[in-house]
Amino acid sequence: MRCVGLLGGEMDPALMEVIGGDGAAYVVSGHEGGPDGYWPRTWALRALLHVWDPAAEPAVLAASSDDHWRVREMAAKVIAARMTSSTAAPAALEQLAADDSTRVRAAAERARAKLG
Repeated sequence: MRCVGLLGGEMDPALMEVIGGDGAAYVVSGHEGGPDGYWPRTWALRALLHVWDPAAEPAVLAASSDDHWRVREMAAKVIAARMTSSTAAPAALEQLAADDSTRVRAAAERARAKLG
């Protein structure tokens, strides 16, 4: 559950470099918001698209209210891909569908269509 740790603000530079790819070292070194910025949270959610643990659901739902639109957009994608039977998913997607960001709204609408 190291990805959940990143979503909660824990520092894990080794994990960030694995899931963040080529740009991770730049972020870990303090650029683009650094390790406390939005990129590590976005990468953690993206990793959860590929390696899911149902115990991550509360962290994904919390990420749907993140301050940064990239994190909220990725949370919508994870909800669509991994939380299809979650009773909390519809409310999170309803909130995201009213987001200020066009990209977040679009991701939420795609997720809502997928969940039916």
